[in-house]
Order: sequence, then C-alpha cells, then structure tokens
Amino acid sequence: MSSTVVRREGFAYLLAFGACIPAANWLVANVGTTCVPGGPCLIPVAPGITAPSGVLLVGLALVLRDLVQRRLGIIWSIAAIALGAMLSATFAPPALVLASTAAFLLSEMADLIVYTPLQRRGLLLAVVASGAVGLVVDSMVFLLLAFGSLQFLSGQILGKIWMIVITLPVLWWLRRRDQRIGLTVA
Repeated sequence: MSSTVVRREGFAYLLAFGACIPAANWLVANVGTTCVPGGPCLIPVAPGITAPSGVLLVGLALVLRDLVQRRLGIIWSIAAIALGAMLSATFAPPALVLASTAAFLLSEMADLIVYTPLQRRGLLLAVVASGAVGLVVDSMVFLLLAFGSLQFLSGQILGKIWMIVITLPVLWWLRRRDQRIGLTVA
C-alpha cells in the first residue's frame, strides 16, 4: 500500500471525524424518541436507559480521531481536535456551545494522551483504552455544563461504548491488513 493511499485513508477519516461533530450537535437538538423541553432529544441505548441522541456519533468520533492519528500522525490529530472544537462551537445549539466545545476538546485530548503511548502496543488496545477515557470525560463534562446534572451519565457512557464495540471488527481488519502489508503506524 503506497503512502498516497495511506494519506487518502487518513484524510477520509479526518473528513468523517469532522462530519461527526455538527451531526452530533444537530441530533441532540432535533432527533430522538423523546425531546425534553429545554433539554436534549433522547434515544434508548439499552432497555430503560436513554441518552442524548448525539451520543453515538460522539463515540464514533473518538475512534475516528485515533484513526486520523494512525494514518496522518499526531500533528494532524491535534489539528483535527482544534478543528473539531471550532466546528462544535459553530454547530452546537446556542445553549450548548460551551458544553459541547469543552466536552469535545477535553475528551479528544484525553483520548489522544491515552492513545499515543498505547498505539504501538496494539490498535485495538489503544482504541478501547483511549475511547474509554475519552467517553467518560466527554460524558461528564457535557452533562455537567449543558444540564447541570449527571442524570444521563449511564446512557451517555453506554451509547459511546456501543459505538466503540461496533467498530472493533473494522479495527481488527484494519490492524490485520496493516500488519500483512508491513505498514507501520504514524
């Protein structure tokens, strides 16, 4: 696999990562099985457990940020976090700008800090560990700043875990393909 193909993959992950941010903010304000007046639109993530509807895309964004770093390197990953924070501030509903931006910035930085030393020990380990840290940080910061409560914490965490688990087969395939062709991580 040529370095051009690797870079193209990285930019595809970067675009998908960027798309997750406005889409998650839009979902929280507009789509759910229930929309709480003055609060988020909610979706079920398990029987009897709901979460703000953007939760699934936030979980996916944590994985995509790791893949941006894997393909393009840490500088591109940091740039993606900065861009993501700006997009979050731009596309969040006015009442959620601070919560969305702060949660995004802090959770993605936490993800980066955990992912970076673990990535050479294994893609799956690095993504799961960094995602776990990032999703807890994101959930707590967002809920506290947006709603002054941790009422939806279990749903937020569970919804993001679902997205990380759903991506594991793709990550496993990607890791195997990279090993088979002798590709080293960025």
